[in-house]
Amino acid sequence: MTSLPQTRADEHFGSWAVDHLSPTYPERAAWGTVQPLRAWQQEALEQYFRTEPRDFLAAATPGAGKTTFALRLASELLRRGTVQRITVVAPTEHLKQQWADAAHKAGIRLDPDFANADGDYPRQYHGVVVTYAQVAARASVHERITRSAASLVILDEVHHAGDALSWGESVLEAFGPATRRLSLTGTPFRSDTAPIPFVEYVRDERGIRLSRTDYAYGYDAALRDNVVRPVVFMAYAGTMAWRTSMGDEMKATLGHGDTKDITAGAWRTALDPGGEWIQQVLKSADVRLTHVRQAVPDAGGLVVATDQAQARQYAQILRGITGHEPTVVLSDDAGASSRIDAFSKGDSRWMVAVRMVSEGVDVPRLAVGVYATSSSTPLFFAQLIGRFVRKRARGEIATVFLPSVPPLLALAAELERQRDHALDREQADDQLLDDDLMAAAEQGDKDDREPAPFTWEPLESSATFDRVLFGEAEFGQLVEPASEEELDFIGIPGLLDAEDVSELLKRRHARQAARIRERPQAEAGPEPLYRNMREERQLLNSLVAIVAKRRGEAHALVHAESRRVCGGPPVAQASMQQLRDRIHYLRKVMDRGR
Repeated sequence: MTSLPQTRADEHFGSWAVDHLSPTYPERAAWGTVQPLRAWQQEALEQYFRTEPRDFLAAATPGAGKTTFALRLASELLRRGTVQRITVVAPTEHLKQQWADAAHKAGIRLDPDFANADGDYPRQYHGVVVTYAQVAARASVHERITRSAASLVILDEVHHAGDALSWGESVLEAFGPATRRLSLTGTPFRSDTAPIPFVEYVRDERGIRLSRTDYAYGYDAALRDNVVRPVVFMAYAGTMAWRTSMGDEMKATLGHGDTKDITAGAWRTALDPGGEWIQQVLKSADVRLTHVRQAVPDAGGLVVATDQAQARQYAQILRGITGHEPTVVLSDDAGASSRIDAFSKGDSRWMVAVRMVSEGVDVPRLAVGVYATSSSTPLFFAQLIGRFVRKRARGEIATVFLPSVPPLLALAAELERQRDHALDREQADDQLLDDDLMAAAEQGDKDDREPAPFTWEPLESSATFDRVLFGEAEFGQLVEPASEEELDFIGIPGLLDAEDVSELLKRRHARQAARIRERPQAEAGPEPLYRNMREERQLLNSLVAIVAKRRGEAHALVHAESRRVCGGPPVAQASMQQLRDRIHYLRKVMDRGR
């Protein structure tokens, strides 16, 4: 095998066919790209061929061009005779076709239709494209293919190999004999502690085992290089009311520092298709899309829903708002891939999908997103935002609408943070909500001897424009939807240079504040005492129900404890301050995890 004694800026890697592959395949090259390879791709290739390691982990932000980098490396290894076979492992069926098409343009023939039952593939191909699930189903088939000749295995979004213990074991079995392994990821971390095959972990100064990336090209670097779009987040707050599975009525405001249980209930209420919150946010997002399409006529929007039922209902709401039928993509639908392709190549306004569009699916014209799902893990958030950062032309920016809840606001503010996968944790949940809290919100205690007389039920919701997040800065303040103050932000130009976004938002912030100061304020009288007392009692009862369920105690015992610690008469006779003292006490109890 011939190795490179020294790399040069003009070093050629790969076949002449691969030279014609766009740095951002499958979409056309981003504005300003004049070289066959982007600087990071060239640098990563030079780093690889200096040592030619058996395992190499490249982490590059979505839209940076991981596919082009991988195929250029594969082409060079084939040219040198280092490998004779190539296997690409992708997360989804849809991506198998995408990889095969990209490889064809690079002069590499991959079979995306290979089935485990085939046993092997025709020799006119250089290799196959399979899914992680396909490998897990019959690892022995893929091990035999790997052993049959010197093989390169490309593990796309390699963190999926840790989705299940059996998947990780199957990947290790199937590709352990490979001559070379290239692992790719746009999000080099998982929310759990399942180890990722072929990834090296090293301990940091705190003793935490972190994944070691051989080459990293993060969102912050890509933004500086004008490779990806800047992302502006529009956060919406509001008041939510719901009935718990214990029959208690709850009321809370999105964005307030409530307990996880209350935040989860309020968030879930906001996403209810029958409520005002999601309907108003979809209206505002469509107004934003209209402004973007004035400069980018084919710009599209994506709503990501928690489940299929909500996806269909959101589509009905959008149909009523726009008068047009949105594209609906469901994960178990055989025609999902073709609908995504048709939407990508067309100019229709909206697509509504469940999680399958959160990763790896390239729809470059997406410019506006609505985060209408309950997931709050850093991995899922980064994957979803990755659908909007792919840049086609100078000045394109992305806008994502989301609930004003602490977990999402924190992730939006840390979009440029580089993360590694940790096998050890200093704290239980990284200060984020567990996805399971949403599902648990509607379920009674499994240990109850009798069926719960109530089911979780959203009662009402309202939406309020909260703020704009761009980088680590925040702009704007609480205003009513469809107001001039909201339009100050959702009406910003659809094409805007990245360096001008922050300055424009600062000017809009100042203009909004001036309008609010100059507007005569109607004097609002105080709420009747009985209304305030009722709300405080409802909140106290809800907190008592949560603590009682966690401890497996009767409600009366928790009420008695809070009364004993804080003093005062029974709830019905307690003063406003006594009720608030007990609420404060129970929140501290929940924070301590008692």
